[in-house]
Amino acid sequence: MWTGILDNLLNRLVQEGTLHMTFPDGHERHYGAGQPEVRMTIKDPTLPARLVRNAELALGEGYMNGGIEVEDDDLHAMFALFMTNLRKGNSHWALRMSEGFYKAVRRVLQYNPVGKAQANVAHHYDLSGELYDLFLDDDLQYSCAYYRSPDDTLEAAQAQKKAHIARKLLLKPGMRVLDVGCGWGGLGLTLARDYGVEVVGVTLSREQHKIANERARAEGLADKVEFRLQDYREVDDTFDRIVSVGMFEHVGVPQYREFFRHVREKLTDDGVALIHTIGRSEPPAATSPWTRKYIFPGGYVPAMSETLAAIEKERLVTDDIEVWRLHYAMTLRAWHDRFAAQRDAAIALYDERFYRMWRYWLVSSEMAFRSGRLVVFHFQLSRDQAAVPLTRDYLYDAPRREADRQAAE
Repeated sequence: MWTGILDNLLNRLVQEGTLHMTFPDGHERHYGAGQPEVRMTIKDPTLPARLVRNAELALGEGYMNGGIEVEDDDLHAMFALFMTNLRKGNSHWALRMSEGFYKAVRRVLQYNPVGKAQANVAHHYDLSGELYDLFLDDDLQYSCAYYRSPDDTLEAAQAQKKAHIARKLLLKPGMRVLDVGCGWGGLGLTLARDYGVEVVGVTLSREQHKIANERARAEGLADKVEFRLQDYREVDDTFDRIVSVGMFEHVGVPQYREFFRHVREKLTDDGVALIHTIGRSEPPAATSPWTRKYIFPGGYVPAMSETLAAIEKERLVTDDIEVWRLHYAMTLRAWHDRFAAQRDAAIALYDERFYRMWRYWLVSSEMAFRSGRLVVFHFQLSRDQAAVPLTRDYLYDAPRREADRQAAE
């Protein structure tokens, strides 16, 4: 029965591109026509039923556990095939039922009080630091880089990201900056070293907290940068500038107003905040059940509409919004290629299942950005509409002059 329902599901879903599917009993079916052309084999006889009941979760689990094989291990082609058809509205009642269920309970799944938030962070960010060394740049920037050219190296693009954010913060020497979700400290250290500001960085990851403070001491910046193992909601100070990069995805819709209320209360009257977050280019939806279970428990990618609703209600001025489209796809591809090149080292750290899980996450995320489902939002906020210049010239004049100078040399 379940094989028949799955056959019907795939027949309705795959209209563009070609899928050759071999079922557990050995029979093969073909769906769609054209490119990309993907060959898959279901080896686990329990998977047809699980794929019908919860396709996203079962597909990810099937791949990471070896119950599903993709010819040439070409996950990029597989996700391109499925995402292209989903974006065109091709669906099936089983997919709609699963999607509807997770939408109905998404607020419950995103409830992140202080204690739960720390546990969720530990699930991902307290993995071995050696894992992240396998694919991140030397500064351990674990968020979207800023590619001024597709030919930029990952290191150059990450440096450009930090410089772009610094320009939006309109920094002056001596200012106090709060870095919410400071990671391994790279942004805070850069701002203190290159812009002369004092930084307080907060994280809920013990591993990140330890490494960030070690880096601050090693660089002689411990008197300029303080990294705390602390929830942002427990910070009592006020700051000239607030920056948050790649942390808002862990807040959850039920806490959005609370987050922006703390941003407003912790800013000085003429302060400026910059929130950098993955964003949804579609209406509000639900986190993939596979991603929530294995990668980011409690995580949620916000739609612009639900983010702005919270900003407006907390009486913050939206000074500027910028949307980065393919930047994260290029970042994730760079991470994937570095990670895949270190396959043996990753398996030695964990095991083959973990390697397949992590690679599945990197590819699925990249293809979600390439399909246009995901982007990156920059929300520049303040309490006073005069806190930021009238035009964006301050962002681009200096970089353009520097690029022209370098080109002339």
